[in-house]
Amino acid sequence: MRTLLIDPRGGGIAGDMLAAALTDLTGSTDPLERLSASIAALPGCDEFSVRAEETDGGVRATRLAFRVREKPAGTDGDLAAALEEVAAAVGLTAWGVERAHLILGDLLAVERRFHPSGFSRHAVASADTIFDILAPLLLMEEAGLAGCPVRATPPALGGGLIRTGTGTIGGPAPAALEICATHRIPVAESSLAMELTTPTGAAILANLAVVTERFPAMTPYRTGYGAGTRPNGAGANILRVVEGETTDLVEERIVILETNLDDVSGEVVAHALGRLLEEGATDVFVTPAIGKKNRPAQVISVITDQERYAHLLTVLMEETGTLGVRVREEPRLVAHRRQEAMEIPIGGRTFPVRVKTSQAFGRLIAVKPEYEDMRQIARELGVTLREVAREVERHLPAPGEHQS
Repeated sequence: MRTLLIDPRGGGIAGDMLAAALTDLTGSTDPLERLSASIAALPGCDEFSVRAEETDGGVRATRLAFRVREKPAGTDGDLAAALEEVAAAVGLTAWGVERAHLILGDLLAVERRFHPSGFSRHAVASADTIFDILAPLLLMEEAGLAGCPVRATPPALGGGLIRTGTGTIGGPAPAALEICATHRIPVAESSLAMELTTPTGAAILANLAVVTERFPAMTPYRTGYGAGTRPNGAGANILRVVEGETTDLVEERIVILETNLDDVSGEVVAHALGRLLEEGATDVFVTPAIGKKNRPAQVISVITDQERYAHLLTVLMEETGTLGVRVREEPRLVAHRRQEAMEIPIGGRTFPVRVKTSQAFGRLIAVKPEYEDMRQIARELGVTLREVAREVERHLPAPGEHQS
């Protein structure tokens, strides 16, 4: 499966850095020129131009040089309207427009979080922001990467002193950190005393990529390197992107809750399992064990996600009375899953049946019709469930078939 990897572990990420890295990857500057011309045509923008140049910061990379003259930014709504206008002018698809608005939404949310008195031009400048958001999306579309899986490693946020419109504070930049916290993005440690990941860079990762703590297994096809516009003397302000082939398994982050019980009844355990599933656990299971003093014990394991685990931990402790719960976050690879309704002829009539399919390694590995749909059909026709299931299975694709 064709995949784009964004690797900001060492040098962080900004919108212009990602645009530079994608330009280096593809060798094409035409999208940047068209985007610059559209931004320059906005009311209030007197000049906007960009030039891709080669630089050497420890490795040959592409850096973008800008010339910008614009009037002070207006309101949040003005910026959103300008973004929409430029996106339409350059022909950005619905895929890109949707992500552009999500990225801008994150930027404006953190702007209101840290500057509640009103829109602050120092944090969200219109021409720069529009370019930083749209340029990577446009370059991906031009390269045929729109819709492909995007993976990323944890971004280095940087440190040192960060200048704001009202003073100087210690890094990392609060807005970038806030976006990572909102989306539960893991971050990487960095000893560089400068801002490495900008708020726009963090928002792009949050709305474009699945961030995992390890470099994914892949067959690389080509690489690109984008340099930041602020030299740091260490040559480390460089973002790497990789286009390559990965397995069609989907990587997810799950949270596992576990606790040992040796002094509760089976009825309490059964009720706790039911309650955990009702509250949104992905799965719950019990494993027999031998505990302290060789007493029989039970290990309750709960699989969930970052959003639900704190609530489910509370439910687990309240229902079982356990004094402690082990919590660990792990990656897992799962088959690509899809559910669609199929029209199945049964007993001279046609019924919609929801069918779940799972695909991995280019093959269909599992096909499962929805039990409730088949049960309803059996009742309506006055036949057995087994008869309905046999008829449904005759019209389903067989596991093992190659999928395009």
